[in-house]
Amino acid sequence: MILRRAMKQEIPPILKGTVEVDETYVGGSWRNRRFRPNKRISPPGRGTKLKTPVFGILCRGGKVWAQVVPNISRATLQGLIRRRVEPGSTVWSDTLGSYTGIATKGYVHRLVKHIPQNHQYGSGERHINGLEGFWGYLKRRLAAKGGIRKERLPLYLTEYVWRYNHRKNSLDEQVKQLMQLLKKQ
Repeated sequence: MILRRAMKQEIPPILKGTVEVDETYVGGSWRNRRFRPNKRISPPGRGTKLKTPVFGILCRGGKVWAQVVPNISRATLQGLIRRRVEPGSTVWSDTLGSYTGIATKGYVHRLVKHIPQNHQYGSGERHINGLEGFWGYLKRRLAAKGGIRKERLPLYLTEYVWRYNHRKNSLDEQVKQLMQLLKKQ
């Protein structure tokens, strides 16, 4: 946990250029609940109480930033975009209503329509596949842990953002950077 707290110090700077934004839900599934009640607490999908919403921003060809969020409302997501993305940047998103109005905040907003039945998730430059790839990486790593406490999810998220952002560095370079972060702490 000490190392994860140290990794939290290294937050990517303000992102600019072409960025992808997306949200996902992280957590257990109903079939894996040990003592599940006869009825679900809430319906599956968006707004479920079992999973935790996570929002992320990826700068194409650069770094990713992600954070656990209380909800995926317009105010929450657009507030994070305004704090983390430089105005004038091109923001690619899916068609979630929370992203409506980004263009009025000084961004160039481009939409990607996911059509799962046609296996169409974008083409050419019209995609958010970089961030979708990070979500897959994150969920595989968390699943390998066999479950973590909900209150520790932000620290694990910080760890996997750091690992993803430094994936091109050699193991020696990563260890050297981590030692420098520990010294700062």
